[in-house]
Amino acid sequence: MKRINILLVFFLVLYSCKGQNGEPIANGETTQAVSSNGFGAHIDTNGSLNAAEMTEKYNTLAVSDTLMTKFSARVVEVCQAKGCWMKLELTDGQQAMVRFKDYGFFMPTDIAGKEVVVNGKAFVEEMSLEDQRHYAKDAGRSEAEIAKITAPKKTLGFEADGVLLRQ
Repeated sequence: MKRINILLVFFLVLYSCKGQNGEPIANGETTQAVSSNGFGAHIDTNGSLNAAEMTEKYNTLAVSDTLMTKFSARVVEVCQAKGCWMKLELTDGQQAMVRFKDYGFFMPTDIAGKEVVVNGKAFVEEMSLEDQRHYAKDAGRSEAEIAKITAPKKTLGFEADGVLLRQ
C-alpha cells in the first residue's frame, strides 16, 4: 500500500509541474520569463521600431491616446526596489516610462545602459505629483530632489506585455 501511495504522490508532483517553464497557458500569457533574456509574453525583434521612429509616434499622440506597438531602445533607469518599471531613452532627451502589464513580471535592476525591445501599448498621460514622487523614491533620488517636484507633468508611458533584453 505504501508503494502505491508513493507512486501516486510521484505522479501528482510530476503532473503539477507541467507548464512551469514559461510555456503559454490557456489565456496566451506566460507564467514567467520565456528565456534567459525574455520577460512576460514571448516576443521577437521582427517589425520593431527604433527610438527615433517611436519618438515620432509619441509626438502624434494626445493625452489618453493609445497605440499598440513594438520598439527598441536603451534602458536609462530601472526601479531599484524590485524592477517594476524602467525608463527608455528616446530622441530629443525624451524618455518613455515602461510599466508591466498587470505587474505580471519584473526586470533585473542592473540593466541600465542595455538595449531592450518592448511590446505593448504606448500612451501619453499626465503624471500626478504623488506618482512622480513615488517613482523618484523608487529610483533612489534624495529627499531634496523629491522635494523639487511641484507640478504634474506630461509623460510618455508604455504598458509592456513582453520585453526582450538584447545581450
